Amino acid sequence: MANNIITFDPASGVAYSANLTVNTGANFKSTFKVIKPDKSAFNFTGYSGSSQLVKSVAVGATNPATASFTVGFTSAAGGEFNLSIGSTTTRTIKPGRYVWDMLVSSGSTIYRLAEGNVLVLGGISSAP
Repeated sequence: MANNIITFDPASGVAYSANLTVNTGANFKSTFKVIKPDKSAFNFTGYSGSSQLVKSVAVGATNPATASFTVGFTSAAGGEFNLSIGSTTTRTIKPGRYVWDMLVSSGSTIYRLAEGNVLVLGGISSAP
């Protein structure tokens, strides 16, 4: 079941806003279902996706990406995908606020599908 349901209209040029929470040292996964304005599934067949988080996108900021999410289309025809980051990577991210976005592309056409804030929480316990 999807954590987030996105209504996506490529003609609008507006990305869906979704805030995420990542715990350091733990696996992260969030599922999304994308629908068109008519409520039918957006077909991602032939699309690829990329997603990253960064500390800041302020004017003049030159920060490289802090981490990349793995984008996995679980049902391209059904408009479903996962964003995930493994525990090895989350362990290296410092707690704090970040921003993220996701781009999807088909051929030379690129859309910013989603964006938002990421709250990275530090852990207390170590992995068993």
